[in-house]
Formats: sequence, structure tokens, C-alpha cells
Amino acid sequence: MIRTGNAYREGLRDGRQVWIEGERVRDVTTHPALKPIVDVKARMYDMAFEAAHRDTLTYVADNQRKSILNRPPTETKDWTDKLAAVDAVLKDIGGVVTRVGDETVGEMWSLQDGRDVLAEIDPRFADNIDRHIAAVRDDDLFHVSANTDPKGDRSLAPQDQDPDMLVHVTRETGAGIVIRGAKYETAAAYADQAFLKPTVGAWANNKLSDYAVGCIVKMGAPGVKHICRGGFAGRGRVEDYPLANRFDEVEALVVFDDVLIPWEDVFFYRHTRAAQFIRGTLHRYSAFPYVLRLMYTADMMIGAALWNAKQTGLDTLQAVREKLADLVCYREGINAHLTASIAMAERSPAGLLMPQQSMLFAGRVFACSQLPAMMHIARELCGGQICVTPGAASFEGAESGAWLRKFYTLNQNWQADDRRKLLAFARDLLNSDYAGHRLAFAQFAQAPHFNHLAAVYNSFDFSGPLDFVRRAADLSPRVTGGA
Repeated sequence: MIRTGNAYREGLRDGRQVWIEGERVRDVTTHPALKPIVDVKARMYDMAFEAAHRDTLTYVADNQRKSILNRPPTETKDWTDKLAAVDAVLKDIGGVVTRVGDETVGEMWSLQDGRDVLAEIDPRFADNIDRHIAAVRDDDLFHVSANTDPKGDRSLAPQDQDPDMLVHVTRETGAGIVIRGAKYETAAAYADQAFLKPTVGAWANNKLSDYAVGCIVKMGAPGVKHICRGGFAGRGRVEDYPLANRFDEVEALVVFDDVLIPWEDVFFYRHTRAAQFIRGTLHRYSAFPYVLRLMYTADMMIGAALWNAKQTGLDTLQAVREKLADLVCYREGINAHLTASIAMAERSPAGLLMPQQSMLFAGRVFACSQLPAMMHIARELCGGQICVTPGAASFEGAESGAWLRKFYTLNQNWQADDRRKLLAFARDLLNSDYAGHRLAFAQFAQAPHFNHLAAVYNSFDFSGPLDFVRRAADLSPRVTGGA
């Protein structure tokens, strides 16, 4: 059944090994760098019990309430329900978070589409993926994804350097497989479990490889160590950094120091065809919620820029409206790709309803590639004051405050306090360390740009354009789209 926020917090007190800035974290639910984002996830759990949100965030199956975000999609309504659920959550928490589970559970749905590939190795592996999908759905687990390895010297094969640079299996036991290596992962330190799978690597050249492994790892399992980057929360006052202090999703280098993975948690092992399959289909579902988050980022940029124009009386200028229109076109471009991908949804090999792949992946390229330019347009519209405005303490000062209130009060409607709040929000959205981190995250969180383009190429049906030009140019009927 659905969990409460307190049940989620209690599940994190499992003795997991977590470090931040070299300091061992004894309780991730109370550490200053992690508590704000843990509280956001806990709030999401609690919302599902409230009358105002229950029917938006949950559904009833087998006489139990379950999370709509974790429900495998089989019809269009499942996707529109997910849209409504994400909308309710983000509006309630007042910000954008990406790693909350719905954007990673879809990766297991992709593996279910390759059930026959898993069954080639061992029928038990195919059964394992079915069971784990049901577990996330029925037990309301916070499920994340362990993807990117340190990689080391990429000019060398993994076997020609420290083998731990890519996660690999060191031995088999009667209880399961033992893995070593490390993965970078967002939210791992405060998640229940992760789907660990191989990155692109030299193992793909071999029929069998110890680096071709996919499994579920419990984040508090013995040998799992979370070495987190320093958090943005707590670096400055909430009044000055309202986004960083509430929505920083902390990444970690998750080290697997001879971690035992029980056989029931193994999806594939040493089977490069399964590894290649998951790398090629990994984002067929998860790209949708990932791109959806960028639409809400666009909404924040539009809102911050337009409020600034209204405060300063520039919202009637044509030049300002044109730049706002650019932001709107970006936002609606994302919306159009997502809407079309569901309207044109396709039936997957496992019988799920997956977004139309070419439309979805083209939308991801559009959203990610245009984000830096859109952020700069929003900066232009917000003006230079976002980088020179003093902090809240200066506005509260007995002497400095009087001067700041004088120069930051715009008119009778816009007083200094609202002006300061908007500029602080815009700075944290567009100009702060947190803003730069989020931009880099958007560019690489699901794969680098070249991989995004490869997904578009591999999913687009080129037969239509080829046939159109063959006919229009009166090419020989013998000409086909083949090599």
C-alpha cells in the first residue's frame, strides 16, 4: 500500500553508510544537506493520504491504494493521470524535483519489454523483473537508477586498468552474485533501492562479460557506500536561495564494495545482448517524466521574467514581449512533443502503452538543447539586479535596510520586500551555483546530447521521407531504403 512520509523516513534509518564533505552521516533524514529534499519526498507520500489529493495521486487495485506514478501504463488515461499527479505534486511543493521515482521506474518497464531476452539466460531472471515491478507498485518504494560509472581512462579497456572503474561481477555464490565498482547517482542516499545497469563500454564487444550486469541494489545493503557531493542547502539563507535550500537533489558516488546481490534481485548477468537491449531501450518510458520536469522549469522562467517586467513597468514593450514569446514557444514546444507522444502512443512488446518514441525523443532533444539559450533570455528579462542585489540580512539591517527599501520600492503596488523576493528567486533559478548545477544535470542526467540524437535517429521511421523523395524525384522503383 501507499506509505506515509514517516514510514519513508523510518525506512532510511537502516544503517546505510553515507558521507558528506568527509563527514559520516548518521541519519540522512536530519542532516542539513539532505533533510530538505527528504522532507519534499516525505510530503509527496503524505499528500496521497489527504482528501484533496488522494484521488489524483492514487488508484485502487486489489482493494489497496497504490501510487499512480508507479503504475505501469496500459492505456492513455494512465499517462494523463500521471500528468495530473506530477502537476499536483509540483504545485504543492512549489518547485521542481526530478528524482522522485516516477522517472526511474520506467526503466524497469523497458526491461520487461525485453523479457524474452532475459529468459534466454535464465527464466528466473524474467520472473525477477516482473516481481520487482510489482514490488515498486505495491510497496510504494522510492526507486532510483544507478547508471554512470567513473569509467577511468576511456582509451583503455576496463580489464587494462583498475577493473573497478566499471561495475562488474567478481564471483558467484549460492546466494547470488558479488559486485564491485561505483556509480554516480542522484538521490541514492535517500532512496530505497536502485536499478543498477551497465553503461556503454567495451564489454559490448564480447559475447559474455562480467561488466554486463543488471540488478536491484538496496541502498542500505552491506558494502554500499554513498559519498555525496556537498549540498547547496544551508550555504545561504532560505530567503536568499529559496530553491537551493529546498530542492537540492544530492548526488553521490555510490561505491559497491563486494556487495552481495541475491539471485532474486538479478535481472541479467554476463549476457551482453541483454545489456545492449537495455542501453537501447532504457528511456522509452522514463524520458517522458524527465522532459516533463523541464516544462515546469520553463514555467518558472516565464513567471520570473514576466513578474520582473510587470514590477518594472516594461511588460508593454514589444521587445520584452518578443523575448517572453520565445520562452513561451520553448515551453509549448515541450508541451506539444509530450502531448503528441501520448496521442500517438504505441503498444510495447510487453503490452504496455509507451509514448511514441520518435516524438518523445525529439522532444527531449528540443528541451535539453534549447535550455541554455532560454535561461539566458530569462536572465536578460530579469536584468542585472539578480547578480548585484544584497541579501535579506542587508534589507533587515537598521541602517542599510532604510536605503535598500528606498531604492527597491518601485511604486505603491511593488514594495521593496516583494522586489527582493523576486530577484532572489530569479538569481537562484538562473544565476546561482544551484542554477548552474541544474543546467548541467539537465544536459547529462539521462545521457549526453549525442546519445539523445542517437535515440532520435534509431526511433524515427525514415521510410516515409525516403519514399516521398523517391516518388517526387521519379527514382527507379528498384531504389529502396536499404543499404
